[in-house]
Amino acid sequence: MSAKSNQFYFTISWATNTAVIILASTNLANPVWTPIATNALSQGVVNFSDSSWTNAPTRFYRVRSQ
Repeated sequence: MSAKSNQFYFTISWATNTAVIILASTNLANPVWTPIATNALSQGVVNFSDSSWTNAPTRFYRVRSQ
């Protein structure tokens, strides 16, 4: 995970040709997970960036297969 140039990003590594959904929540004590992106892992890897990461004081992410 990294933050640079006002963008937060991370790399997802999973099975090739799998679609994944990235969800975000601002509270882990009482989470409401909101889907923010769907990406296909064409060679088992995809880079995800979130330009809205500064809109909340905290933001947590999880990834699940579609």
